[in-house]
Amino acid sequence: MDLNFNKNEDHNKLLLSQLKQKFSKVKLGGGEKRIQKLHAEGKMTARERIDYLLDPKAKCIEIGAFVGEGMYAEHGGCPSGGVVVKVGYIRGKQCIVVANDATVKAGAWFPITAKKNLRAQEIAMENRLPIIYLVDSAGVYLPMQDEIFPDKEHFGRIFRNNAQMSSMGITQISAIMGSCVAGGAYLPIMSDEAIIVEGTGSIFLAGSYLVKAAIGESIDNETLGGATTHCEISGVTDYKAKDDKDALDKIKNIVDKIGDFDKAGYSRVKSEKPALDEKELYGVLPKARNEQYDMMEIINRLVDNSEFEAYKDGYGQTIITGYARIDGWAVGIVANQRKVVKTKNGEMQFGGVIYSDSADKATRFIANCNQKKIPLVFVQDVTGFMVGSKSEQGGIIKDGAKMVNAVSNSVVPKFTVIVGNSYGAGNYAMCGKAYDPRLIFAWPSAELAVMGGTQAAKVLVQIEASSLKKSGEIVDEEKEKALFDKIKARYDEQVSPYYAASRLWTDAIIDPLDTRTWISMGIEAANHSPIEKKFNLGVIQV
Repeated sequence: MDLNFNKNEDHNKLLLSQLKQKFSKVKLGGGEKRIQKLHAEGKMTARERIDYLLDPKAKCIEIGAFVGEGMYAEHGGCPSGGVVVKVGYIRGKQCIVVANDATVKAGAWFPITAKKNLRAQEIAMENRLPIIYLVDSAGVYLPMQDEIFPDKEHFGRIFRNNAQMSSMGITQISAIMGSCVAGGAYLPIMSDEAIIVEGTGSIFLAGSYLVKAAIGESIDNETLGGATTHCEISGVTDYKAKDDKDALDKIKNIVDKIGDFDKAGYSRVKSEKPALDEKELYGVLPKARNEQYDMMEIINRLVDNSEFEAYKDGYGQTIITGYARIDGWAVGIVANQRKVVKTKNGEMQFGGVIYSDSADKATRFIANCNQKKIPLVFVQDVTGFMVGSKSEQGGIIKDGAKMVNAVSNSVVPKFTVIVGNSYGAGNYAMCGKAYDPRLIFAWPSAELAVMGGTQAAKVLVQIEASSLKKSGEIVDEEKEKALFDKIKARYDEQVSPYYAASRLWTDAIIDPLDTRTWISMGIEAANHSPIEKKFNLGVIQV
């Protein structure tokens, strides 16, 4: 290995170390003291509940671990959005589990909590996955109720989704393991089956204090909405559990009896590891964002046997397209080529930029994968579409629109991994969040923005300096540099993968070595949902 490889490896392993440190902190939720308080009440934490529920030693992936990162500081923060979401296996069946974290504001719902819950339901609905709710929540976080209560993508949408999933035949099971108050009381009862834990679980539209204030009735919470009330008098819940583990065991037994599902029928054979060492990914990916490298060096360390059947290899070379297998699953890969390439006309094309010919190639390949029922994997390291008079006259807008059209109308499941840059319209064409990838996740090296920090800062400095000059201020070289540094620092924070993950623009930031697991489990989930629509590009400019 050369010196450059070693520098890259050190840099990317440092980013990975930072990721692990941040995740260790996130896993503590509201902190050690609140965890101890929960244990003293005879309750398990959200993560302990999920770990007990999922099959031991089986693979799982966590959605939105960094949701809420750096947000709501004035309210004490909201680690993981106050809810833990994982896709894993219960008695061998793939499920998605949603657990309120009662160590974070007693499991209260912040605006980002609702967004994360809706994302979990979206995954369940797209893939027809059974969904398990482990409920322990004080309800809406009242100081921010105006940002969570009334709008289309707010709290109420969750109950609408409960009803729609029920009509779709998607299994929903709830365990009431703590508070379940007000509007939140509808979630478990709109599930197929509801379990309540004796002594700690309670469910009511209004708690004892509110009942006293509203109608003058004096009653304790257990009598009002505890396990005995709802299992023996109201009939609201279906099972009484003596403690958390008993409730989780009941869920395991219910899931164990669920019948098989109709399959989409994606091709899978025996899984093979890449022939090239996956750990070399850390050294292949450059430290510098503008450095050129061969994306095939990444692909060959992700696909089975490092075997890749390139499509239109010599044409449109700034996008790589081709067929491969990942953990046995057949996939069509669309990836940005990051090295400078030479066309047959002897012209040079910049790596990471989408040209007309590469957009045209990608469009055709996406159509082919839809024809063959092959899931698509987009590997992003893109700075955008090519600009300038030659590109405009060559129809770059038309060819880019065709690619966006193909991505938008694709009916096979799509998965997006951001390994480096994800800038501007390149993010869109390469299946960014707005284009409904089943899963979208980033490596610690990722950046998401309209453009890179340096370019954006230069543009913004010019605008701000011009404005200051018009108002009579003197803007010398020193002041311009100070402006640049200030703007770039702010912009760099916003392009960070953690900024994107905190707002659920991506589902996760992962170790590059976990990429195969994410794609494989994603396709396995998608295989639960047969394709019901035909691929149709609609009207395009040819």
